[in-house]
Amino acid sequence: MRLSVSFLRFTLFVLLVFLVLPALLAQHPQGQGRNWGAAGGQVMTGRFYGKVVDEATGKGIGYASVQLIAMQFDSVSRSRQPRVVAGQLTEENGDFSLNNIPVRGQYTLKISYMGYANWEQAVAFFDPQNADNAGPGGMNTDKDLGDIVLSVSSQLLREVTVTDEVSAVSLALDKKIYKVDKDGVAAGGTAEDALRNVPSLTVDIDGNLTMRNAAPQLFVDGRPTVLTLDQIPADAIDNVEVITNPSAKYDASGGNAGIVNIVLKKERKIGYNGNVRAGIDMRGKTNFGGDINIREGKVNGFLSAGFFDRKSLGNGETDRNNLFGSPLTNIYQDTESENLRKFKYMRGGLDWFVDNRNTLTFTGRYFGGKFRSFDDLTIQTDTLLSTGISSSQAMRNTENEREWRSYGGQILYKHIYPKPGKEWTADANLNVSRWDNVGTFNTTYLNTPLVTQQKQEGNGVNNQITAQTDYVEPIGDNIKIEAGARAAIRLFTSDNASFQYDYPTETYVRAPTFADKYEFNDQVYAAYGTFSQTFKNWGYQVGLRAESSFYTGTLLDVDSSFSNEYPLSLFPSVFLSYKLNEEDNLQASYSRRVNRPNFFQIIPFPDFSDSLLLSRGNPGLIPEFTNSFELSYQDIFNRSHNMLVSVYFKHAVNLITSYQFTEYNALLDRDVIVSTYTNSNSSIAYGLELTLKNGFLKRFELTSNLNLYNSRVNARNIESDLSREQFTWYVKENLDVKLPASFTFQVSGSYQSRTAFALDNGSRHGGWHGGPSSTAQGYTLPVWYVDLSLRKDLFKRAATITLSVRDIFRSRISGTYSESEFFTQEAWRRRDAQFFRLNFSWRFGKFDSSLFRRKNTKFDNGDDMGGGF
Repeated sequence: MRLSVSFLRFTLFVLLVFLVLPALLAQHPQGQGRNWGAAGGQVMTGRFYGKVVDEATGKGIGYASVQLIAMQFDSVSRSRQPRVVAGQLTEENGDFSLNNIPVRGQYTLKISYMGYANWEQAVAFFDPQNADNAGPGGMNTDKDLGDIVLSVSSQLLREVTVTDEVSAVSLALDKKIYKVDKDGVAAGGTAEDALRNVPSLTVDIDGNLTMRNAAPQLFVDGRPTVLTLDQIPADAIDNVEVITNPSAKYDASGGNAGIVNIVLKKERKIGYNGNVRAGIDMRGKTNFGGDINIREGKVNGFLSAGFFDRKSLGNGETDRNNLFGSPLTNIYQDTESENLRKFKYMRGGLDWFVDNRNTLTFTGRYFGGKFRSFDDLTIQTDTLLSTGISSSQAMRNTENEREWRSYGGQILYKHIYPKPGKEWTADANLNVSRWDNVGTFNTTYLNTPLVTQQKQEGNGVNNQITAQTDYVEPIGDNIKIEAGARAAIRLFTSDNASFQYDYPTETYVRAPTFADKYEFNDQVYAAYGTFSQTFKNWGYQVGLRAESSFYTGTLLDVDSSFSNEYPLSLFPSVFLSYKLNEEDNLQASYSRRVNRPNFFQIIPFPDFSDSLLLSRGNPGLIPEFTNSFELSYQDIFNRSHNMLVSVYFKHAVNLITSYQFTEYNALLDRDVIVSTYTNSNSSIAYGLELTLKNGFLKRFELTSNLNLYNSRVNARNIESDLSREQFTWYVKENLDVKLPASFTFQVSGSYQSRTAFALDNGSRHGGWHGGPSSTAQGYTLPVWYVDLSLRKDLFKRAATITLSVRDIFRSRISGTYSESEFFTQEAWRRRDAQFFRLNFSWRFGKFDSSLFRRKNTKFDNGDDMGGGF
């Protein structure tokens, strides 16, 4: 019944998105009909026609863009503005015909085609040299413009080469954009490696992503994803967008942080282009991948695929003083770990350019892999007796295996209106993620016959369905209205169980109290509208987003359910911008956001991965809401020097907080410390962020990022006087140096001071994903690291070889300190220090627009098929 209600809601929403909303918003503007300027047939109209041909061959060019532009009066600006009054794509043989054109008027004809120089010329129906053939008043109502010759652009006739270096970092008031393909350190790695050097972002040893010490909403190509950072290859990423304070246009999720959008590579250049790449690391593990893009006529196809094999080694120590139980105990734990990861991916799709105003895009993807981890722990327990200290030792061996598959597809429609800036888009997305996991935990107590063996097994499915539409309507040159709607449905199921080895029967016996069959259904429906206006030196944007969310979770074994409903939540946003001069700009912004519980935070299944800490989710969590304020100042000194300064303040209520307590565990037959999640009263956070981009002598580019941050968490509703305040600062530097002989040297480094545990969303926590963190009961220790890379361009920059080393000084040690009324604990871990990787990539392709036509002449009898428009 729950599924049928969800499906009904989703069906009704899709009908609204794809049928009703476009009909209301996408009204034809004045002058868009077939009879341009006609009124009841009283205005005389005519026709411009002709043929677009190639300069070298004289053959027609199909699918070239033809636009007829006239100056028309604009009521808002009260001035004459250029407007497109007619347009089309040429036929396959190059012919075009623009009909129903008012004969009285002056026009400009513009013709463009990828790979050719743009053509532009004034045209009119009146021709004094042919007055004898003209109609009434000297007008020729059926005018032949003849053959219009396009010359091929010289820049696009060459093999694929890079003619100019684009900056790796682009700074703006509303977002930062980081070009990943410029990052030699990330070559051959994953998104974890790529995002470490992005300003405003940090990635810890477990791959947890934070923005200003809070977990942001992660998007891939502008939509939510079921993938984690270690499942996305860095070589598949084109750029990363960081939006610290999103407007009402964006998804309100993200809580105390903003949005990180990973944009995957995709080309639309005419002809063909692509690259192949391969790499090997110091442990003999390899990676292979490639991309290809082919565009001709009305179709653009793209495909990328890759395989990665990685081996990660780590070690760590934990020192805990327990403050509960009698007698008291101190525990010291030494860990050696090994992680093996193999995963593959494939992503492809088609763009169908129906005409010069309508595009359909079909995209599909597959990601899959198997991750295995092995941990050897040496545990020493000191029991504090009245007569002295009694010590015991144990050896614990754990093995975890997780196999996962992720499928996805998207259909996108885009319509561009003749009015500049006016467009409508609609898309539907489906993402399915499946996994199976098993873990064994064997503990041998030295000098005793006692041995314990435990096992955990599980599987799950995470389905995400989203549908979205967006509409943009400029009103004159200074006003713009945007509106849209979105539906997101998440269906999640998991089946997990714990087993204890029974020595008399030599079999694993399932522990029924720890069996977990759980499902939840999370639905969010949203609509938004924004209004923006610009003046000479300032502008503003106001927006409102309305979201309706429904959550239902069910423990299937015990017939227990949990639900939260927020029928209507409003998320306003306000942006004010002021242009001080040509170089200096100010922006003030406000937005309200929400952080809904993640499924790792909700699943009540216990995890025994950490021998000292049992963890499980809390299905009773409710969303947290955050009010975010930000003031930014940008100074663009020149093309080489740019500064962005931001001051921010955030206040959250019902903060989702990691919290630890003790309880008796029947399976372990002792009291244990449990880490779970709960809602604390509130938190505030404020800080200052400075980002600088500087270029020197055309050889040096330095990007600096400094963040000063203070956080305060009020968790007195959990424990009396439980609160924590922590000041943090970190600095990140990235330097690129262009050396002679086409070498480029890159050095990246970061230092982070003592930091309050991140306000996280649990996306990497629980089960087989690493240990949980706490916002009110501890902090991370200072950490710093330096990464290096050396890149050499070969064969006129058609190929690149890159050598990189991670954590060159072996200083990237992740340390934590935790305290509560039950224990104090210090721990540290290190992974893959001084790790070397060698990568090679080769770019190929040709943007010659006549390439495919020359190959296909024997099939089409001389009729040319142009590519794109």
